[in-house]
Amino acid sequence: MDPTTSGPGVSALEEKNLGRIAQIIGPVLDVAFPPGKIPNIYNALVIKGRDTAGQQINVSCEVQQLLGNNRARAVAMSATDGLMRGMEVIDTGAPVSTPKFYRKFSIPLTKL
Repeated sequence: MDPTTSGPGVSALEEKNLGRIAQIIGPVLDVAFPPGKIPNIYNALVIKGRDTAGQQINVSCEVQQLLGNNRARAVAMSATDGLMRGMEVIDTGAPVSTPKFYRKFSIPLTKL
């Protein structure tokens, strides 16, 4: 299967669930999505782009509340400096996750 497709005749870009920033209040973002495409609570959202000064922005968020009217409220995991209304937001379709770290002999640190 072609790596750019995730199903027969469907490109990965067509499957992305995209929204736009509607409001920013400190670390809290309200994101508007197309009708019927609202993400689940705890889904990870990613915002990538450039601010007005040309600096690269890469912010991860977690959906905390569904507001109605196709809007979701999310909390940013890093500074929201440089984010602007109208910026594109990508719904990853999965919860926020962290890598699992292993000690010597492949014992997960979470088992200690």
